[in-house]
Amino acid sequence: MTTSAVNTSVIDTPVAASATPPSATPILSLRGIRKQFAQSPDLAARIAGMLGAATPPSVVKAVDGIDLDILPGEVIGVVGESGCGKSTLGRMIAGINPPSAGDIHYNGKSVGGMDNKTRRSFELDVQMIFQNPMASLNPRMRVEDIIGEAPVVHGLIKRGEQKEYVAGLLRQVGLDPAYAQRYPHQFSGGQRQRIGIARALALKPKVIVCDEAVAALDVSIQAQVLNLFTELRKTYDLTYVFISHNLGVVGHISDRVVIMYLGRIVEVADTDTVFNRPNHPYTQALLSELPSLDATRREYQPIKGELPSPLAPPPGCTFHPRCPHAMPKCKTESPALKGIGIRHVSACHLNDLPPEQRPAPLNAH
Repeated sequence: MTTSAVNTSVIDTPVAASATPPSATPILSLRGIRKQFAQSPDLAARIAGMLGAATPPSVVKAVDGIDLDILPGEVIGVVGESGCGKSTLGRMIAGINPPSAGDIHYNGKSVGGMDNKTRRSFELDVQMIFQNPMASLNPRMRVEDIIGEAPVVHGLIKRGEQKEYVAGLLRQVGLDPAYAQRYPHQFSGGQRQRIGIARALALKPKVIVCDEAVAALDVSIQAQVLNLFTELRKTYDLTYVFISHNLGVVGHISDRVVIMYLGRIVEVADTDTVFNRPNHPYTQALLSELPSLDATRREYQPIKGELPSPLAPPPGCTFHPRCPHAMPKCKTESPALKGIGIRHVSACHLNDLPPEQRPAPLNAH
């Protein structure tokens, strides 16, 4: 997979300044998070096993050792090529998929060790908005029930208050309350995504995981939905985990950016730092292809090679087969995330070299 998998289209990318002090206590902490998917043996494999020729099952390391703190009120963007594990990470944060290893802490408490009451509170506090709004909405339910059913079931509102409660949420996301009696197929893509946002807001969450929430929308509609996210953040003091392959969108809305490659984090920094002073060669390569409004003629150089299979990731640094600066050490030793600046960590062996021996960074936008 080439870098065409990462959409670098720009809604002219003003970089967002961090609105959260570095000293704030994390609302979510991820430590050693891993997610593996083992392929179930087919009939031929089971027969081979009975005959004594069993082979080990194929294991996909979708997420491979993630450490990350998310601060209250922060918008953290997660970027990477398709298949890097960012959506799987988002589903684990939202509690949809349990991690295979590691621990997630919410407000200082381990999610895995929560009692039923605390776990229910966590599940209401962390909601998710999905990439495909049509697939995530029940086609047989009216909008009033899609949005209003969960708050009634969880006791946030009474049944008699549902109509007015849903009307208020529809107004909040820019839809006419009269639409509450319609079905999902009667709306445009942008309107359906707004319904998905209203459904997430209905449970009064503190954290919303947005998984490619604007990827399926036209650019003009994307801008409207992004502005809506910004307004809702201010109104409800929300924390966003914004997953996207579109660097322009992430640069527009995020306070910090996480760059993922093949299940691992390779760089984390404030948005301004990532866009103007990227450290990891993969980050530099992505940003070097970011379209610019500058009329100067440019030569675009895609990242060489294909994204390796997560079934058989390369040894050492997983980016070394495609890295223009790979050293022998990169092929045998996996680099650890190390602090290289204020709120800036990167996993690259080049940072161990003296400054005068480091190669010049790729030309970034």
